[in-house]
Amino acid sequence: MNKTIRRAAAFCLLLAFAVLLRATWVQAVQARALADSSDNRRKVIAQYAQPLGDIIVAGEPVTGSRRTESGDLAYARTYTDGELYAPVTGYSSQVYGATQLEGVYQDVLDGTDTRLKNPADVPTGKETEPGDVLTTIDPAVQKAGSEALGSKKGAAVALDPATGAVLGMVSTPGYDPGRITGGSAADTRAWRELTEGEDKPMLNRALRQTYPPGSAFKLVVAAAALEDGLYGSVTEPTRSPDPYTLPGSSKVLTNENPSAPCENASIRTGLQYSCNNVFAKMAVDLGQDKAKAMAEKFGFNTDKMDIPVRAAKSVYPSDMDRAQTALSGIGQFDVTATPLQMAMVTVALANGGELAAPHMVDRVTDGDGNSLEDHSGPETSRVVSSGTAEQLRDAMVTVVERGTGSNARIGGTEVGGKTGTAQNGVDNSRKPYAWFVSYAKADDGKQVAVAVVVEDSDAARSEVSGNGLAAPIARKMMEAALT
Repeated sequence: MNKTIRRAAAFCLLLAFAVLLRATWVQAVQARALADSSDNRRKVIAQYAQPLGDIIVAGEPVTGSRRTESGDLAYARTYTDGELYAPVTGYSSQVYGATQLEGVYQDVLDGTDTRLKNPADVPTGKETEPGDVLTTIDPAVQKAGSEALGSKKGAAVALDPATGAVLGMVSTPGYDPGRITGGSAADTRAWRELTEGEDKPMLNRALRQTYPPGSAFKLVVAAAALEDGLYGSVTEPTRSPDPYTLPGSSKVLTNENPSAPCENASIRTGLQYSCNNVFAKMAVDLGQDKAKAMAEKFGFNTDKMDIPVRAAKSVYPSDMDRAQTALSGIGQFDVTATPLQMAMVTVALANGGELAAPHMVDRVTDGDGNSLEDHSGPETSRVVSSGTAEQLRDAMVTVVERGTGSNARIGGTEVGGKTGTAQNGVDNSRKPYAWFVSYAKADDGKQVAVAVVVEDSDAARSEVSGNGLAAPIARKMMEAALT
């Protein structure tokens, strides 16, 4: 064998070795990544080869599957009352993937979750029957919130204080996920319409959008002051000049109602009239570290708030000067919160100081109804003492009965709340946000906690208030939950 032939043979052997090495690498190392890739058409074909499992509300499916008329994908997702439940279900699209519960439980719903597999079916190649996701949503509460928000831009969340179960989750403007489940030209046009508009209808504002909470945050500062012993009760006068000059600054902080009795007002009176001077000075007297510690007990600064869909992080800032700390005490400066987070504040107060972890899935089952996951048992953590919670609930009742939250009253029912009007834009150049957080307890033991934010509405700027815009929405949801 001459030299040229030997070199060619060696080169061919090297090529063969390289091919074998690459094949081994792909099969042994990259197999799972390639199989799970969104670009793997076989994965999508398998996903939609049979009807998907369902997302269940109050025993009834709000999702379904339809047989397609053409193409290699046998089924497409359908939705019942799609726009109403979109903040809960999200969407499952042949082209655009899946979000919300559709995304979190995609493997269960398409039958690929390993917990669904029956070893006896392996030899026969029988397809695995998909599972279902049973939510905690109360359809009456969901509908009441959606109708009450109407054309307003905003969000609302209702929770069961005892268990943390999400009874309603509304985000407006909304969208119908059924418009984007297929791969037709109409689906493509709908996707562009939904993703390119300024209103962002596919954004779940209840979970994924943060806002300055404004005066609704005063509940957190009041809780910190009572727990720290800065004040012994909600009736004790505070040392709060009116107007209040921010420390180290010439800026004077005034109150919405100049005639309100805010000078040296108690926590109860301060909440009743939403006195900025009381809670700004209270935050300074506590110091940012104590205020931050209390906010974090309620859930602020948590990176992984999963219900099981992940919520955006609500923030209580660090490294503030005293003037900034004062502004944080009234829910301004860099304080931000999701509606879910503010509902959690009222959950803890309504539940005797214990915070039940929020969740919107009760159970996950296989095709035969056997439980794969059970979330019905509440996970709780102590935020404040039962005495502090009782005092603040009592003060919140005063807000509704004799203060700024009158539009939340429900005859014959204990209702407590707190309004908030938060600045929006540089130097408050844009229309403010309107907040209302509340709880209600009926004589039969039923209870509910609600948070509502109205981001934008047809109301004139001078008419924007938590009581005027957000409280009526909260009342409708509370009434539905207690019925």
